[in-house]
Amino acid sequence: MSAVVETVFAPDMQNYFALFGLPEQFDLDKQVLEAAWLAVQKEVHPDRFVNSSESEKRAAMQWASLANDAYQVLRNPVRRATHLCQLRGHLLNDDAAPAIPSDFIYEQIEWREQLDNASIDSDIEALDMMGARLRERTAGQMLLIRQKLDAHDFAAGAQEIRKMVFLQKFGEEINVVFDRLDRLET
Repeated sequence: MSAVVETVFAPDMQNYFALFGLPEQFDLDKQVLEAAWLAVQKEVHPDRFVNSSESEKRAAMQWASLANDAYQVLRNPVRRATHLCQLRGHLLNDDAAPAIPSDFIYEQIEWREQLDNASIDSDIEALDMMGARLRERTAGQMLLIRQKLDAHDFAAGAQEIRKMVFLQKFGEEINVVFDRLDRLET
């Protein structure tokens, strides 16, 4: 295993950007990320350690797994943003984090009531409209996250990511209702 790979991580904080030799920033070129992931995988792939000791084989397997996990995090914009905030000490589930603003909470409550009504009424048109509104809101939320992180305001970025998590969960709820209605039609 290369000395670079072995020295990238402190046991208590794993920096996925450092593992791949990438800048710690929100915007990443997906092709550059994939090339970096493949290069690390080539170095640590367990097949390269077939004739090595059991501990070296185990370490290679752990590094390969870590590289895969890191790749999955960095290729997903919300997970990448979360990782950036965590690297700067802003955990999303931190009890000391500011509460989600009440206007956002009220909006989510209103949307869930509308979803419940659309579900009860089997109103596909209303679900489509909610989905469109959610896609628009999600795009705007991603822009806010990018702006906060580009400005190195990681506390505000973490707050915006918390909102995005709510939006993503709501999108999953819409999909569940669509799936249920699809099953009823067939």
